[in-house]
Amino acid sequence: MSEANAAAGSTPEGYPGVGRVLVVIPTYNEADNVCRITARLRGAVPAVDILIADDNSPDGTGELADRLAATDGHIHVLHRPGKQGLGAAYVAGFGWARERGYDAVVEMDADGSHAPEELPRLLDAARNADVVVGSRYVPGGKVVNWPAHRLLLSRGGNLYTRIALGMPVSDATGGYRVYRMPVLEKIDYASVSSQGYSFQVELSWRAHREGFRITEVPITFAEREHGASKMSSSIVREALWRVTVWGARTRRDAVLRMLGGRTEAQAARWP
Repeated sequence: MSEANAAAGSTPEGYPGVGRVLVVIPTYNEADNVCRITARLRGAVPAVDILIADDNSPDGTGELADRLAATDGHIHVLHRPGKQGLGAAYVAGFGWARERGYDAVVEMDADGSHAPEELPRLLDAARNADVVVGSRYVPGGKVVNWPAHRLLLSRGGNLYTRIALGMPVSDATGGYRVYRMPVLEKIDYASVSSQGYSFQVELSWRAHREGFRITEVPITFAEREHGASKMSSSIVREALWRVTVWGARTRRDAVLRMLGGRTEAQAARWP
């Protein structure tokens, strides 16, 4: 379905207790997965709408998405000019949802690592929360088909994030989430420039600093079966560097506030 016809096919009443929900699925070279993930999602939660945000995939993902949208009024496609990163795709998707009056936005990977069948539990939790994080690292959560070194890196990075930022979220880098629209508006999502892991951390931290209710729901995270992973060492390095800088600034600001060197408003500015 084209952007011009995006309102057609939406479910006005949306998901009970949450409202109109848009699931944003960024894609780049996901031709092997886009049909599978949308079919599973439509079967698991028929009341939600789907936005496939494609970064001009050379493997034809965008064309496949257009064909899906042409036959299903709940599926929409946002064609972007080129590969600009996961964070930029989500920011564009958030803006698309805001312009069309959605009440909540879901982040979901295209590769099947986030099971659509678990989305109802996240949405149920959103009835009493502002942000819901699908967590691998709370009781009941787990990771399957990951090598030990990657699991150790992920768990270690999340522990470091909790300590550095003082944020009580066990899986701050997790990418399966529900945001109510007022949260995204308040935290100024459009100004977030981080990518990869650090994009998820920054959104979590902004929501935490604003006092929003963040709930973690256990999920099973499964490594992709089709296509190539977009994860790289540069994404991990960016996340660690940004968390370190944000943590240092937070502690510096706290000291300066105590010394009267800065106003509360200055100290509270975004990273």
